Amino acid sequence: MTGKGSVNHNSRKFHAKNTDPERSCMNVEYCNENIKDVYHELFDEALARYNEKQTRNDRKIDDYYEKICSGKQEKPFHEIILQIGNKDDMGAKTEDGQLAAKILDKYMQDFQRRNPTLRVFSAHLHMDEATPHLHIDFIPYTTGSKRGLGTRVSLKKALAELGFKGGTRSETERNQWVAAEKERLAEIMLQHGIEWEKKGTHEKHLSVLDFEKKERAKEVAELEQTISGSKEELSDILHQQMTAGQETEQIRKEGEAIRQEVSELTTINHLLKEQTETLTEDKEKLLSENEKLEKQQKKLQQELNKMVQSKEIMERNIHAYDEDVKWQLAEPGALMSAKAYRDKKALPLVEKLKEVVKNLTIKCVQLTEQGKKMTAKVDGQKKQISRLTDKVMEQSDTIDRLQEKVSDLGRLERHFGREQVQSIVERSKALEQAEWSKKRPKRAFEISR
Repeated sequence: MTGKGSVNHNSRKFHAKNTDPERSCMNVEYCNENIKDVYHELFDEALARYNEKQTRNDRKIDDYYEKICSGKQEKPFHEIILQIGNKDDMGAKTEDGQLAAKILDKYMQDFQRRNPTLRVFSAHLHMDEATPHLHIDFIPYTTGSKRGLGTRVSLKKALAELGFKGGTRSETERNQWVAAEKERLAEIMLQHGIEWEKKGTHEKHLSVLDFEKKERAKEVAELEQTISGSKEELSDILHQQMTAGQETEQIRKEGEAIRQEVSELTTINHLLKEQTETLTEDKEKLLSENEKLEKQQKKLQQELNKMVQSKEIMERNIHAYDEDVKWQLAEPGALMSAKAYRDKKALPLVEKLKEVVKNLTIKCVQLTEQGKKMTAKVDGQKKQISRLTDKVMEQSDTIDRLQEKVSDLGRLERHFGREQVQSIVERSKALEQAEWSKKRPKRAFEISR
């Protein structure tokens, strides 16, 4: 017989009511591996190769054991239970029961070699119940699969690799394999003098078959209804996929147009940046020149200040001529003649005054010329500063106008579309070129003879 399997029950982690714990020590444990560890051993390499090929994360499998447990196509493992006779003819406490245990043990020793695609991870011979029996839990797997994992769980494929090909409904791979295993157990039994009595216990009463046919008919009808609903859902999904594909194509085209527009705007932006950098350099040069002019202006101012100081010194010196004793004409002595007074007092003072006047005249002329030059230079530099300031303001206005033109161009392209605006610009250029060609004077060539 086969069962859903309870590894914890088989290993006696808990006892059912039909077990005798005092005889559990007579049980035989052939193997008792953790099923998750066995899954890692069998499928990890194939799982890694499968996940590497996936381009979408939602198609990757994190835990193959959990996927099989949550799926409906395959069971995570299978269990078969083998028993010879019953409690009346093969009781566990009798000699015949001991013989049955010996036969089951011999059968188990050869099971894995005979069934290499059925990986046994738990096997127990129980002697603590009414009749000796054998539990074998295994994972059926196949290798070399073209779809999904290269190595995966499949009872049908595992049995097919053992040579059991499906036929009719009653001759499935599983039924053929079960029959072959019964024959192998019967051979071992016969070696120990026990013959298999085939009582036909699996034939069913006609009324039961009729009932099951009706139940199968209901199941088929429900299945057909489910298939019909699935077809409608599939049609809706295909329609949604087609719509999504069209929307994706439209989005791709719009994205391409946006990328093209961004590329052109980036080019324009680079040109504007270059122009801005050039204007900035010009501005820096103008500022540098302006700074030099300011220094020159300060220097001129200092010279003017010196001139003012010289003027003040001269004015002070002039006062000295009025007040200083050495510049005053002395009174004649009582016994000094006019000629002596003239030669000794008057003429020397006059000569000194002439020399001072001469020097002052020369200095005044020099200062006057220098002042004129300084004034002319200051006026010229002021005019140059004014021109440079105007040029800086003009270039700033040019930058502002260029930036405004870029903004205007962006507004036009967003409103009318980039292609239409570009077409208008090209036509305008062509018209300007034609007008320029008409206005350009034609050169006349004379041929001399």
